[in-house]
Amino acid sequence: MVTVQKDYWYSLVLMMSLYFLKGSNQMKAPESSVILQEGMVLHCLCPWNGHLTMVSWTKKSLSQPVAVYHPQYGSNFAPSYDGRVDFLKTTPMDGSISIMNVTEGDIGHYQCSLQTYPQGSWTKDILVEIKAITTTITIKPDTELVATENDNMTIRCDHIHNDEVYHVSIEKMGAEEGSSNIIATCQMLDSGVELRNFTSRGTLNCSEAMEVSLHLTNIIEEDGGLYRCNFSTDSGVQTTTVLLTTLSFQEYRSLRYMLYVYIGGGVVGGALLMSLILLLTWVNRKKRRREEYKIKLQPGKRQRNHYDHGYVYDRMNKGTRTGARDKEIYANFQIIKAHEKQNQKQKQKR
Repeated sequence: MVTVQKDYWYSLVLMMSLYFLKGSNQMKAPESSVILQEGMVLHCLCPWNGHLTMVSWTKKSLSQPVAVYHPQYGSNFAPSYDGRVDFLKTTPMDGSISIMNVTEGDIGHYQCSLQTYPQGSWTKDILVEIKAITTTITIKPDTELVATENDNMTIRCDHIHNDEVYHVSIEKMGAEEGSSNIIATCQMLDSGVELRNFTSRGTLNCSEAMEVSLHLTNIIEEDGGLYRCNFSTDSGVQTTTVLLTTLSFQEYRSLRYMLYVYIGGGVVGGALLMSLILLLTWVNRKKRRREEYKIKLQPGKRQRNHYDHGYVYDRMNKGTRTGARDKEIYANFQIIKAHEKQNQKQKQKR
């Protein structure tokens, strides 16, 4: 028991010494989250190659490390985690752990710190949450790309900050919340730029200005997803995201066909609307011209309307004279003859 405690404190002192004596490069990965569940894994995989000298896991609520691993002296754990934590060690630079018999006391913020030689220290923060996230968290990508299967595509990591960048890593985000895999890194060293690929699916290009691009050839469906570029600077880690959508050849043909249909429908609709406007314009002009033509053909009719009373008077007079001609004239011829005889008698008497 005394030997175990001695080894524990020796490892702890060694870990703290290496923490303060680490190299000039101090790199930190973006924070991720894990859901509290049995056998949960806290991933901590260093993105570069080198010699691992120490791995330590700390928790904000504890005054001592949760777990410490040294290649020579082995592992040590805090009493509350002893027998429940295992180091996975899937690769020489892997500091990931798994936790068994989980309780609500395992909830909180954890930090993984890897001490390496000669690059220095690499850390990562992980939040263990009590329950699964019921709402979907949507990350709005900075850049969106679309590619079809078997095509080629270049994913560029563009940074707009003015800080000096000395390390860039490209991560492929996983389906689970907070999970990701580092697929390529670019690091600035005294001897120049160092490139490292952790996947055979792409070719990494990196300039001395730390402008990084990942060229994918013969794209497959699994290449689609969200990519995150992490820029390590003196002021911290800054990130940009790229969303790559992959389409099968059939999906691409269907999308192109629908695009043609929409374009054709828009053209036909525009032509019909323009034809309707021209037709209405032509009808209005024709109606206006017809009215103007009627006015030109019958100009006197509109002038006589101002003198309707005179026109009626003339008609009435003409009608009276005409009526007088048409009327029958009656005469009493007997009265006239008698009157003539009387006049003759008077002349004879004289």
